[in-house]
Amino acid sequence: MTLFSRYIGIDYSGAETANSSLKALRVYLAEGDTEPAEVLPLPSSRKYWTRRGIAEWLIEKLAEDVPTLVGMDHGFSFPLRYFEVHLLPPDWPSFLDDFQQHWPTDRDHLYVDFIRIGSHGNGAERMGNSRWRRLAEIRCGAKSVFHFDVPGSVAKSTHAGIPWLRVIRQQLGERVHFWPFDGWDIAAGKSAMAEAYPALWKKNYPGAGRTADQHDAYSIAAGLRDADREGCLQALLHPEMLARERGEAEVEGWILGVP
Repeated sequence: MTLFSRYIGIDYSGAETANSSLKALRVYLAEGDTEPAEVLPLPSSRKYWTRRGIAEWLIEKLAEDVPTLVGMDHGFSFPLRYFEVHLLPPDWPSFLDDFQQHWPTDRDHLYVDFIRIGSHGNGAERMGNSRWRRLAEIRCGAKSVFHFDVPGSVAKSTHAGIPWLRVIRQQLGERVHFWPFDGWDIAAGKSAMAEAYPALWKKNYPGAGRTADQHDAYSIAAGLRDADREGCLQALLHPEMLARERGEAEVEGWILGVP
């Protein structure tokens, strides 16, 4: 018996603004055993998804009575060192509020770089260090969420995406489980959102003519679907770690699929 009925993979982008139509923003969805198919935004003057559009679409989908697992390609939280340096309580909901106050990247017309250079927001009060890495990043060899301006970095998409997690959480409340912050166990019949890392999945699937961004989103949706169908998703949701490590991961978050 599967845990979910629907699987969504999202390849994210932190480029430009929340309302910018971005070719790199891609969404794939699989229903049950079906092949993941690309989901395109509703016809408009914008050809591609915007970050605002994806958040609004997710709110609509996750409000439906269909247990859905969403894998999104950006960090959901920061290394424990960030909380220590900025004297923040080790509490993810409080972190979301504090981060959005300093990095309001969900507002119109704001680039992440505008806050980085200090022309908007108050990012200087909440900066990180590229040497700080979360335990999950160390485990799988991923770059730090503060490692900007290098190939393969998720720093910009993370800083652009976290405020939208807050919006989704505010809109849907307890209807959606944010893993693992709301616990490692997801209640039966409930939808969930988790951080995904396409590199863990995409080698298992041929490219089939998709662009790199399309294939990343496809691979997340397919990987989550197959893990659930094959009965190993439950193990991925409960990675083996020491009690101390588990406590860290409940603040820093975890990348679904990292052992």
